[in-house]
Amino acid sequence: METVDVLVVGAGLAGLHTARLLAERDLRVLVVDRRRSLAAGVRTTGIFVRRTLDDFDLPGHLLGPGVRDVLLYPPSRRDPVHLTSDRDEYRVADMPAVYDHARRAAETAGARVLLGVRYTGITAGIAHLDGAEAVRARFVVGADGARSAVARDLGLDVNRRLLVGAEIIHPSGSATSVPAFHCVLDPRVAPGYLGWVIDDGHHVHAGVAGYPSAMRSGVRHLLSAFTSDAPGLSALHRPAGPVERRGGPIPVGGVLRRLACPSGLLVGDAAGAVSPLTAGGLDPCLRLSELAATVTADYLRTGDDHVLSAYDGNALRSRFRGRLALRRALASVTSPAAAEAAVALLRTRPGRSAAARILFGDRSFPDVPSPSPSPSPSPVR
Repeated sequence: METVDVLVVGAGLAGLHTARLLAERDLRVLVVDRRRSLAAGVRTTGIFVRRTLDDFDLPGHLLGPGVRDVLLYPPSRRDPVHLTSDRDEYRVADMPAVYDHARRAAETAGARVLLGVRYTGITAGIAHLDGAEAVRARFVVGADGARSAVARDLGLDVNRRLLVGAEIIHPSGSATSVPAFHCVLDPRVAPGYLGWVIDDGHHVHAGVAGYPSAMRSGVRHLLSAFTSDAPGLSALHRPAGPVERRGGPIPVGGVLRRLACPSGLLVGDAAGAVSPLTAGGLDPCLRLSELAATVTADYLRTGDDHVLSAYDGNALRSRFRGRLALRRALASVTSPAAAEAAVALLRTRPGRSAAARILFGDRSFPDVPSPSPSPSPSPVR
């Protein structure tokens, strides 16, 4: 039976980034994903915020033009709050191409990536796979999404507060217009969250997300209702059919408390590494993956369980108190009248200032300190 140092379950951005970093540390890394193509089952809009663009080496040719304008609308769609930054705040990525780029980077570093292989469980260090032979894994990294099977199998925490979202993507007909991000606060179509349209001149992304328990009809029906009159969707933007449909669960309960054990740890959506307020997960997944790779490599080198204490969800959660409070406030906006009042507050000078700090600020996700490597000698494999 093949033995690997690390089995990474899930070939999303978090899994592939973690795999590359571990392979660069000369560990034997295997990545498995049940999808046969990384272009299938994409669940993220692909919006990268400025702080991510500043801090990580992302492939610029796979990113759309910079977006500086954000418009916040009430349910009536009238008199939006228009905020403009003096810097490019957002860029929308071609996510299938970004995943392919991350896969090639992981493989170049020495990781092996198997698609069309489903993780079915782990027993006494033996990981069972549907579509490939079982492997003996010294450590497992769960990068398998908001409803992580790895988290369940390892007895780690699981996400319980989830939004569900749906989105369509199609070519833009506004190549000469200024890229803009339109956000609609309307609990009738996006209870507890937003409807959005982002048009960067290349593609238009239109979507909704909200708490499934508060949706009177399915999320795809709400998406259809939203796009019938969504701001930012002119006649030129309405194709005969969408190029792509996306959707899935979004954890918004904050980073989970118990993220690691001697058998493995969680990254990305599986770890709840998503901003509770904005539901953005691309910046958190990259930052937490850096810490995960350092902790994993140090733990496998030393065999010291104390090393895992550096991967502490409680310490990260303490930095999310404000965001979690704002998440609860947004969830309490349950009527169109309340949403109209909330946007009216944002039109005031303090409201605009607060909105600008959230949308254009530098605090996308808390900085994750890297632990100091332990000097203990490497155990025999």
